Amino acid sequence: MSKTLVEKIWDAHVVKREEGFPDIIYIDTHLIHEVTSPQAFDGLRKRGIPVFRPKQTVATADHNVPTLNQHLPIKEELSRYQVDMLTKNCAEFGIELYGLGHPYQGIVHVIGPELGITLPGKTMVCGDSHTSTHGAFGAIAFGIGTSQVEQVFATQCLLQSKPKTMKIEVNGTLQKGVGAKDIILYIISKISAAGGTGYFIEYAGSAIRSLSMEARMTICNMSIEMGARGGLIAPDQITFDYVEGREFAPKGEEWDKALAYWKTLYSDEDAIFDKVLTFDAEDIAPMITYGTNPGMGMGIAEHIPATTAQPESERPSYQKALDYMGFKDDSTVLGNRVDYVFIGSCTNSRIEDLREVASFVQGKQKAQDVEVWIVPGSKQVEKQAKEEGLDRIFEAAGFQLREPGCSACLGMNEDKIPAGKYCVSTSNRNFEGRQGPNARTMLVSPLTAAAAAVTGKVTDVRELI
Repeated sequence: MSKTLVEKIWDAHVVKREEGFPDIIYIDTHLIHEVTSPQAFDGLRKRGIPVFRPKQTVATADHNVPTLNQHLPIKEELSRYQVDMLTKNCAEFGIELYGLGHPYQGIVHVIGPELGITLPGKTMVCGDSHTSTHGAFGAIAFGIGTSQVEQVFATQCLLQSKPKTMKIEVNGTLQKGVGAKDIILYIISKISAAGGTGYFIEYAGSAIRSLSMEARMTICNMSIEMGARGGLIAPDQITFDYVEGREFAPKGEEWDKALAYWKTLYSDEDAIFDKVLTFDAEDIAPMITYGTNPGMGMGIAEHIPATTAQPESERPSYQKALDYMGFKDDSTVLGNRVDYVFIGSCTNSRIEDLREVASFVQGKQKAQDVEVWIVPGSKQVEKQAKEEGLDRIFEAAGFQLREPGCSACLGMNEDKIPAGKYCVSTSNRNFEGRQGPNARTMLVSPLTAAAAAVTGKVTDVRELI
């Protein structure tokens, strides 16, 4: 029987299936960080049981870590406590920890791929919604809650209902100045922040296949922002070339064996998806959000849709979002002042993102009233950026290259955006207070963020390249 890629991987991991009940599926790799793991560890302690397969668990500190002076004790009490607890818990339960100061430390969804922990055909979970990032490799990867973290610790399995499947095809050639972040913001703007609810999404089409692995990770990362359980892309030669030779990737005969299996990981030609959507790459402009969910996005030169154009039941929340952002119906965001620019997060903190920004800003200066934070996704990205001289380009432009962490993606560490200020951000969420109480977030690509940094306002990057 023909199968989708999701079905192939899912069915290969079913430990037990019984009519009328969720499947018991085996989890190949469990990623953890300091925020969603403490209660799960406490649960194990109370029951007097160990982590069943500690070698299949990888830990890092990312959400609560400062991105300046990481060699000093963490100033924020709660942040320091959570990072300290992770260190203590990993030592007690025998889990590998890439903590502060470790050369592999970084955002959990950045280090997995760059270390070769993320591989095609795997099932991967983490107590973090953006686990779908790892789906870029042709893996089933999704976020779980704290009680499920404990379940995986104890059994290396999860109770899960088999998801519905959706295929989203993007075909054609992208315009200049348009990248992976624009693709995914465009899709979400078209189908809404709830349009993928209940589905596992496979991204396909010529525009997707042409993307690098890091760009594919950006696409899959934001699947959750349309309500999907996860997103993935079938592996191909681009995937295999990226994985080969990485620290924990298979070697020698094991590589040959793994590669032979990975080459079977695609949706059969006559596989049936529950839903199929198709988009043209040529229709996608540089994108920006104007509201307080990722579905409230538009081409950067467009006008904000009118409140009266929304379904009646949604008008109050729509108006509330515009009021929060300080925007009005039918206005444009072009030329709107920018106070902060944040380039980082598990969506856009990889070396390619930093290279793209550096290439654009070389020889330019940031606008006087804008504060710019560049936060690499890992110690390895930071090291690479310095080896390539990107740090010097950033410094000359007035951009601050900080140390790795989730940083200003979320108001959970020292890097908060002050109330009322506008931040053009390469992160994935623009909810009220996401980057700090009453902060105003506009989601964009790294290139659009760089353009805002040098002009001091929301700018159509196509006019500058």
